[in-house]
Amino acid sequence: MNFWLTVLRQVGRNLRQTWPSQLMTLLTVTLSVLIFAFFYLVYTNLLTIGDKLGDDLRLIVYLEEEPGPEMKEQLRRKITNFDDVEAIHFISKTEAYDRFTKQMSRNRDVLEDMPNDFLPASIEVVPLKTLRGLNQIKLFSDYLAKLPGTIKVQYGKDWIERFYSFTKLLSIVVFLSGNLLILTTVFMVAYTIRLTIMGRQAEMELLKLVGATNNYIRTPFLLEGLLQGLFGSALGLLSLYLLFDWIKVRFSGPGLFNLFDFTFLPASAFLAIVFVSILLCTVGSFTSIQKYLRI
Repeated sequence: MNFWLTVLRQVGRNLRQTWPSQLMTLLTVTLSVLIFAFFYLVYTNLLTIGDKLGDDLRLIVYLEEEPGPEMKEQLRRKITNFDDVEAIHFISKTEAYDRFTKQMSRNRDVLEDMPNDFLPASIEVVPLKTLRGLNQIKLFSDYLAKLPGTIKVQYGKDWIERFYSFTKLLSIVVFLSGNLLILTTVFMVAYTIRLTIMGRQAEMELLKLVGATNNYIRTPFLLEGLLQGLFGSALGLLSLYLLFDWIKVRFSGPGLFNLFDFTFLPASAFLAIVFVSILLCTVGSFTSIQKYLRI
């Protein structure tokens, strides 16, 4: 008990003596965690949006003529020859007209003079959820375009390609910001502890002469790094939560935030970020002690 009380008093004295550098390190850790967690939050929500959009993914195959029963069976076999699918729906010209009429709602009067068979027949293919890679979707679309009597295959190609490209770019940004968190955290904490050690070099040597153990000398500096990681990551995540909550309230009207259910980081990710920050800051402290105290 006396050991830990002495260590805590030493930590408090170190923090008071080097508070400017300690504050700078705390702000650096906070900012690094905020940057990483922000991009990670955006990335995880985009993945969730991608899953929801993927659930509604349909490939529409427009046909020259409305197929008969035998042709429908033939087309069904050809589609499933590529891969198993969740569902295949044959849409007749009349059904296509009814759907279009419902979509027009209030403006449906413009269709009064139009025949109910002016829209092409089509096949609505719902791929399996495992068939979600961009390359797989492209291959499937190219295959469907070669079916007999096909005019065109539509699945929102341009939008999906942009979405996949943006998600891939964001994953790179998350990776780079994670490396930034590691580098800045270890460097800044190591630098701060190094300043503290250099200022107390004579005291360290005296403590060793009177028989102080390595753990007694090392522990206060490790606790400083631990506290930097704990409070820095907590402040960074708290700042992100306040920003996230403000954005949700600010843009709570009709728009993107109502179309999709954006969520904050789960508790597991929250704790993982805090743990990694503490670990990195402690490692930064440990490397400085090993280098300058020769313990």
